[in-house]
Formats: sequence, structure tokens, C-alpha cells
Amino acid sequence: MDTKNENTGSAQQWIDRGDKHIATTYGRYPLVAVKGEGCWLWDADGKKYLDFLAGVAVNNLGHCHPKVVKALQQQAETLIHCSNFYHIPSQIELAEILCKNSFGERVFFCNSGAEANEAAMKLVRKHSADNYGEDRFEVITALASFHGRTIGTISATGQDAIRKGFTPVVPGFKYVPFGDIEAMVAAVSEKTCAVMLEPVQGEGGINVAPAGYLQAVRELCDKHNLLLVFDEVQVGCGRTGKLFAYQHDDVAPDIMTLAKALAGGPPIGAMVATEKVAATFGPGTHGSTFGGNPLMTTAAVAAMNTLIDDGVLDNCVEMGNYLREKLEQLSQRHAFAGDVRGRGLILGLKLDIPGAEIVKEAMAKGLLINCTAGSVLRFVPPLIVTREEIDTAMSILDEVLSTVAKENS
Repeated sequence: MDTKNENTGSAQQWIDRGDKHIATTYGRYPLVAVKGEGCWLWDADGKKYLDFLAGVAVNNLGHCHPKVVKALQQQAETLIHCSNFYHIPSQIELAEILCKNSFGERVFFCNSGAEANEAAMKLVRKHSADNYGEDRFEVITALASFHGRTIGTISATGQDAIRKGFTPVVPGFKYVPFGDIEAMVAAVSEKTCAVMLEPVQGEGGINVAPAGYLQAVRELCDKHNLLLVFDEVQVGCGRTGKLFAYQHDDVAPDIMTLAKALAGGPPIGAMVATEKVAATFGPGTHGSTFGGNPLMTTAAVAAMNTLIDDGVLDNCVEMGNYLREKLEQLSQRHAFAGDVRGRGLILGLKLDIPGAEIVKEAMAKGLLINCTAGSVLRFVPPLIVTREEIDTAMSILDEVLSTVAKENS
């Protein structure tokens, strides 16, 4: 594949141009992505990479899945955008799919996970104000959580580093250790209106909720008339092997937020809620100019139908078990590698050393992964990944870890 003929300029030329005008909000690697297909990504110099980051759990169907591409092409020729003052068929169809396959009964569409979480936070506060008065507004979230980059969502995020430099943040949030039900119980007060949790913490280090924890939180919320919000921005849409992560624990929230993989690549967000709770949002209480536009919702309909109908979830479970097995074997071979954590195809390998250099070395050898919480290697390949691709990835990683072991011996 000759990607040089499809783009003007080498990777370094693109990087030099970008350095002049792009905001420096990302610590970017020296890779200029120009083409993707399935689990593979190519850079501007023609180098091929096995992508186990998948746009940070966005490309669940792989890069440029044919059904998503076809849906985008056909819709782009028909209607790209219109106002939410009017009814949009693909938006209605997508809402039906989400509600049919979840606890939900109403959906609000937006453009990102942060926006979906903003909508959820507004909804829980308004629902509480309408039913219990305006002094009941606090939301309990978890330490090591991540809910977005807006002022509102960094306020909800249980990481000091994310909030540093942006204070004062929005008041009304409490943070408790993830998985500690006693701490959650102690945090509830007369001001509490909701609890917001990720069933699996992604940015916090691939932390899975302990058995029984989500059920206990649900019971606590019911006891105190609190709303329960599950942030499934990263782990929803098949990533854990079920369509939604909460289904592993058979605990339905009142509100669920989605984004990332919902449209198979294009940007979209959604807040799914029960009828009773969603009724709090009447006309004029919330909105989004681009939310639920025809182009993105058409892509999402194609992506969701593919997830549900094409055996993708079964492959996620099978390949998730296989990848976990391979990672556990690597952990046994390398002294500084620890436990393997996660569910389905969101897996982490805990290290006793920082993971940043390992990520760089893996990229140099053609494998894309990343590191969360400083020392947890994160693996979120497309859900269509094969055994052969996992074997290739693990061979590269084994080589990198062996090199690191020699350097530290």
C-alpha cells in the first residue's frame, strides 16, 4: 500500500506544519495517520501499525467499517444537517434501537461523551430540584473516575490532576473510593441527589466494579431516592462483551451516557434515561445544535445494527478471553508486569514501572497501545480483532518488555 501517493508531504512535514498552528493540548506521538482499515492504521510515510488503541475505544468495528462508510456516503448525498426543531428519521430510529436494547425509554443526543455527561448532570439536578427542592444538588462520583474535559465534567471527575489550574470548579461533587460501598454510604447526605459511576473505569486504570458493588449502590440510591447514572462513554456499545457494561451486573441505572463507539467512528453522544426521569427535561431545558443530526445518527444506526446482528459481541467475548490469556502469560514471563484487569476487550496490564516508554517502543515496532494511571498498559482493539492479530500484538509487546527487562537488569 503506497500511502505517499494519497497525501502531500511526509510525516515530518505534516508535523512541522501542525506545530505552527495546532493548540498544544495533546502530547502527540510522531505519527501522522492517513488511512485505516480494520485493525490497521497507516501513517504518511507508508508505515503500517496494528491499532490496539482504536481511537481510544471509538473504532469498535475497526477503521472504516464498510457498513458505516456506506451509510455516511448515502446520507451525505441526501441531508447532512437540519435543526432539531424538526423530526429526523435516523435520530428516531437510533433512539428506538437504544431503548429496545437497554433499560431506557428516552434519549437525548449530543456530540461527545462530555456533553452526554453534562446532560446527565443537568438532568439529575433539575429532577431533584423539581421533586425535592433546590438544596438537594450534590452528586457522588468515584476517585480515579473520568467524565470529560468541560468545567462541569472535570468537576465530576475524581482526579486532582484533571482539575489542576481550572479552579474554582463547579461545586456540589463528592468523591469516594471506587468499589467501597461503606464510603459511598457515608458520603450520602440530605444534599445528595445522584451517584455517577463508570462500571469499568477506563482512564483511572481499567478498574472493574467489584462483584455486588453496583447492586449495593443501586439499593442505596433506591433507599434515599437518589438517581443512579452510569457513564458508559468508554465501555458501552459492546466493548465489554455485552451491548452495555451494566448488563454484566444486571443492575439498571436511571440514566446512562454513551459516545465514543456509538457511531463506529463519527462523533456522537447520547444520554439514555427512563421515562420518569427524562420527563424532567421539557422544551427549552436543554439542547444541542448538532446533536442527533442526520449524518451522525445514520452512521450510528449502521454501527449499532452491526454490533447487534453480525456476531461482533461474540467475537469480543472470545477474543477478550484470548487476549487476557496472552497478557497473563506475558505477566508471568516479566517480573515487572503485574495483574491483568478489565472485561471483554478493555483490558489493562499493571506494571511496576512507568508505562510511557513501553508505549513508545511498541509504536516504533508497529503496535499502538497507550498507558493510563501512569503504569497500566491499556488494550482496546477493535471488537473485530482476530487471534492472528492478537498474536502479532503480543509478540511485539513481548519483545518490547524483554528489551526493557534487559535495560533494567
